[in-house]
Amino acid sequence: MHGDPMMWVAGIRALYLQALHPRAVRGVTQNSDFRRDAWGRLMRTADFVGTTTYGTTEAAEQAGARVRKIHSMLTATDPDSGERYGVDEPELLLWVHCAEIDSYLHVLRRSGFPLTDAQADRYIAEHRAGARLVGLDPATVPADRAELAAYFTRVRPRLAAGPEAREVDAFLLRPPVHPLLVPARALLWRRVALLAYAALPPYAQELYGRPAPAPAAVTRRLRATGALLRRIPARLRWQLPPKHILRAMARLGPDARPAPAKLRP
Repeated sequence: MHGDPMMWVAGIRALYLQALHPRAVRGVTQNSDFRRDAWGRLMRTADFVGTTTYGTTEAAEQAGARVRKIHSMLTATDPDSGERYGVDEPELLLWVHCAEIDSYLHVLRRSGFPLTDAQADRYIAEHRAGARLVGLDPATVPADRAELAAYFTRVRPRLAAGPEAREVDAFLLRPPVHPLLVPARALLWRRVALLAYAALPPYAQELYGRPAPAPAAVTRRLRATGALLRRIPARLRWQLPPKHILRAMARLGPDARPAPAKLRP
């Protein structure tokens, strides 16, 4: 699944969703200048996902240790109560994890990636290993679609589109780029960001207060975008950094090439 080009749309959807947890998004806005280093932050996230997906066990463990160490040193402040809290609180780590996994699964399946319900449940369960790497107890992490849906029902009352979420929304629509790339941002990036936003659950769109096309229209756009991107030869797509798939194939041999046809029932 992580070798599919629609993961980029899914990643943007995850950012939109994650920003709706006020305590979690403050951990980002108060500890990093994501506005100036947006692309670097996105690539670091892609590198972590790629390492934990396609890297060796040793590399994945090292990546997790780095993330845990960084998180352990960071705090954020609630502007209303003045409370100072660590960004590695289990509640916040779990929200970030679930928003990511839900977005990856939702966008890929809705865009036509062939995944059965049983395979979707296994995908969620497998990600408890990644949750452990960032410091969560796997036993507290949803293990299937039903548990993931129940989690979102529980956490929904704590979500809000505060100032930080509005800032993330504005940034995702108009990220800083070189002046020569402004036309490409308007032509390509904005369409991708709007598609990711449209793929959010209705309650998230209600919180942001921006309308989205009808669900059927969004599904058609996701399928059309997926069909188009999947026509690009995989070897060409995998040349984009951080090239984890190519390195894994070099290490394990050509039979390690990821493909939907290899999905187990």
